[in-house]
Amino acid sequence: MFKIFYLLLLHLLQAQALTSPADISALKAFKSSIKPSSIPSWSCLASWDFAADPCAVPRRTHFICGVSCSPDASRVTQITLDPVGYSGQLSPLISRLTQLTTLDLSDNYFFGPIPSSISSLRNLQTLSLKSNSFSGSIPDSITTLNSLELLDLSHNSMSGNLPKNLNSLSSLRRLDLSYNKLTGFLPKLPFNLLELALRGNSLSGYISKSSFDGLTRLAVVELSVNSFSGTLGPWFFLLPSLQQVDLANNSFTRVVISNPAGGNSDLVAVNLGFNKIEGNVPANFANYPMLSSLSLRYNRLRGAIPLGYSKKKTLRRLFLDGNFLIGKPPAEFFAGDTAVTGSLGDNCLRGCPGNSQLCTPRQKSYAICKQAYGGKLRS
Repeated sequence: MFKIFYLLLLHLLQAQALTSPADISALKAFKSSIKPSSIPSWSCLASWDFAADPCAVPRRTHFICGVSCSPDASRVTQITLDPVGYSGQLSPLISRLTQLTTLDLSDNYFFGPIPSSISSLRNLQTLSLKSNSFSGSIPDSITTLNSLELLDLSHNSMSGNLPKNLNSLSSLRRLDLSYNKLTGFLPKLPFNLLELALRGNSLSGYISKSSFDGLTRLAVVELSVNSFSGTLGPWFFLLPSLQQVDLANNSFTRVVISNPAGGNSDLVAVNLGFNKIEGNVPANFANYPMLSSLSLRYNRLRGAIPLGYSKKKTLRRLFLDGNFLIGKPPAEFFAGDTAVTGSLGDNCLRGCPGNSQLCTPRQKSYAICKQAYGGKLRS
């Protein structure tokens, strides 16, 4: 009986509760910064009618969606907009929502800068502004958000360098800044990071060990379509939790692969295609026990295909096409029970069976191969 009375009392209190005036003014400023013509009549934002209290329940006609509140109905804790094409700027007064844990404006048409006042959102755990038209630099003040676990600014028009104190985001697990216009070098990264995605920018320089120091939990690294260069050192693939790596479409010239520490590694997939990597095919990749997908296509690799690749039972996808590999490919690749797909084509191989899908496209001409080997290639 007491429980029923308590629930009824709580319901009554919530129905009469007043949202913090600072939160209400912030919500009003947030909505007024969005073009009215971009707010469909059936959308979440259309239901934000300030004649009613934003946190009062039940929400049958007003504030139906897009906003969540604390249990005592006094503070706004989440703004999660529906992806209907809202267009406008993010109001600096968002900073008044000091109990906000989630701000998700994904898949809309927000534009302009990310206000530096966002640093006032000390309780923010999720900041997802992906697939909008935000521009300008990533505010340095964002690195003071010590509770932030997910930061996704992908598919915008952000420019400039990455914040130099990015490693101050001590709670950050997932960082996605892909498909922007970011430049400069990779700074020291947050040590609790699980996933790093910076695809499709104009980042450059070497991949430095100091940037990845202490990242014992990092599992996914996606840095493709940038301008990284130089040598990728042996330390990189020894990161203890690494599973997936995509460094394709950069300008790396050399990669050094050590055997996995103690013979153990969780590495499953590696893409180093479309770089400028020279030398022999790294034989030690065959010693990574879980590796199932490897792409080294369209580099400047020479020599023979390591025999260990053909004996590796976990390998399912192998792309070595577009290099200058010579010799005869291992016969195991063409055995009836082979499970390997991919391509060994567009090389200088001899005896690659024309009826095998692995041997397409066809090999380079002898003249091109001879020139690549300084005229010393035997017919």
